[in-house]
Amino acid sequence: MRCTLCPLKCGADREKAAGRCGVKGLTVAKYYLHPFEEPPICHTNGAGAVFFGGCSLRCVFCQNYEVSRAERGKAVSTRELAEIFRELEEAGADCIDLVTGDHVADRLAETLSLYKPNIPVVFNSGGYISMRAMDLLEPFVDIWMPDCKFFSKKLSKRYTGRENYFEVASAAIARMAKKPVRWDGNRLLSGIMVRHLVLPGCTSDSLKILDFLKGVLPEGVPLSLMRQYTPMGNIEDFPELQRKVTGREYRRVVGYALSLGFSNLYTQGKESAELAFVPDWDY
Repeated sequence: MRCTLCPLKCGADREKAAGRCGVKGLTVAKYYLHPFEEPPICHTNGAGAVFFGGCSLRCVFCQNYEVSRAERGKAVSTRELAEIFRELEEAGADCIDLVTGDHVADRLAETLSLYKPNIPVVFNSGGYISMRAMDLLEPFVDIWMPDCKFFSKKLSKRYTGRENYFEVASAAIARMAKKPVRWDGNRLLSGIMVRHLVLPGCTSDSLKILDFLKGVLPEGVPLSLMRQYTPMGNIEDFPELQRKVTGREYRRVVGYALSLGFSNLYTQGKESAELAFVPDWDY
């Protein structure tokens, strides 16, 4: 079957060869109790994070570059992945955190039909996800956690080669925002949490994203404004990306979010922009 699962619709026969996402089937680069996700999903013991190999977005500055380029990862079956979910759940994970699985949504839906954990399933996405993939995942996902990376077509084309990023991501987020929000104290059980990574020199684009999110997200939905950008990846030809975000840039974006009335806002200190927070890819 020719693959049309992600917005690229590359048509690869992924039984025989990798698609533009870089993988044929399921590969896992790491799974563990991840203590550094946002508090509503980390809660007490950490998120049971599973990092999947490959990516259909492939940002040049990707913090998980080796994984997104499918240079790391072990091939697993859906049954083996289901056992990983069980293992994380038994280890005390507060959720199952599926990291960058847009391009393997069909395999994830199959896995979750074999075993649906008794803790929230979080779909941690770059935001570049097709409606078809969402159709497959929607019966199983408790919490959508998309990025909203770029508003500008120029920026998304420069950094990902995908000029239609905002068109795709905005439609996906609008759909995800309809998920009923449920809390258990400070722990998110159902709904949506949106992330935005502030990039150097791109604060005007960040403000436009905040305007969009204010118009589409229900009141009280968690918004995470990340300061963790660290120069890495394949940025030799992108001099503007070869520095961290300044305090002034980050404060501008946070201040604008507060002025718009975002009441459940998660922020980061400058210490978040360190290589120490990048996982070791050891699986």
